[in-house]
Amino acid sequence: MADKANLAARARVVREVVRSYFYVLLWMSISISVILFNKWLLAYSGFPFPISLTLWHMAFCTVVGTLAVRVFKVVKSHNMTRRDYIRRVMPIGMLYAGSLWLSNSAYLYLSVSFIQMTKSLMPGLVFASGVFLGTEKFSRGTTLNMLLIAFGVLVCALGEQNLVFKGLVQQLASLQFEAMRLAMVQVLMNSKGLAMNPMQSLYYVSPACFICLFAPFLSVELPHLMTHSDWSFNPSIMLANALTAFVLNLAVFLLIGKTSALTMNIAGVIKDWMLIFFSYYLFKAPLTRLNLAGYVFCCSGVFVYQYMRLQTVRASAA
Repeated sequence: MADKANLAARARVVREVVRSYFYVLLWMSISISVILFNKWLLAYSGFPFPISLTLWHMAFCTVVGTLAVRVFKVVKSHNMTRRDYIRRVMPIGMLYAGSLWLSNSAYLYLSVSFIQMTKSLMPGLVFASGVFLGTEKFSRGTTLNMLLIAFGVLVCALGEQNLVFKGLVQQLASLQFEAMRLAMVQVLMNSKGLAMNPMQSLYYVSPACFICLFAPFLSVELPHLMTHSDWSFNPSIMLANALTAFVLNLAVFLLIGKTSALTMNIAGVIKDWMLIFFSYYLFKAPLTRLNLAGYVFCCSGVFVYQYMRLQTVRASAA
């Protein structure tokens, strides 16, 4: 009886491990596909309009979210009042719109590999935003670790052969917007018991993003779309692009729900390395030894940060 119980326990563990790896691989493959798809669409397909692309994504997500919540009732609505929506969702939507707009704009100037290297700054920016908003406590050890990661990104930038300053500024601003958005979600939503799954996020946040993007679309990109004919538009490609972005939202939900946010962060480092080499082979983006040395330094700092966070969680649980 004991042997059968041990075998059953081992089989259960194997199934859990296989399932976890499946969700990790699913998320990594979809995430890589979306990033490479966006890079190709904006930089090589003849559609260099990041605001228009982001606006299209938000319109698509708004329709899908509305159908899921209001029509088919797949998920429940939080039934927010207009006042709560303006106070709690619109600031998040504004930050998310800025993050998506600028990150897509950076693809016009920077390689996918270098953009992935700069994302090592995210833990530090999220920590700094949390300290600013009062959701995180200042720690000298964590701050020092974040400065070391920033030094690694600086080394990556020094080794980047095709560095465009405008693209670098856009990418760094995008990361700061995203870090502040994550901190604001904690302040405005989670602390009030308004946690959202991806479908609810599509329903609430996508219209806010669309509204915030519409004014810059009218003033920045629409005049070029109307007066120039040197761009191409393929409806099937745009639909496929929006669908992959939507599926990525679901994959993120599955990965965190079936594993953990820590698993996603660790898998994200592996995904970034894969993207660096995919960018090198697909788009011929140059890589230097200084690039790679700086990124190894960044990854080491990120793993140390994750270890420190894990120790903090364990101490709190104890």
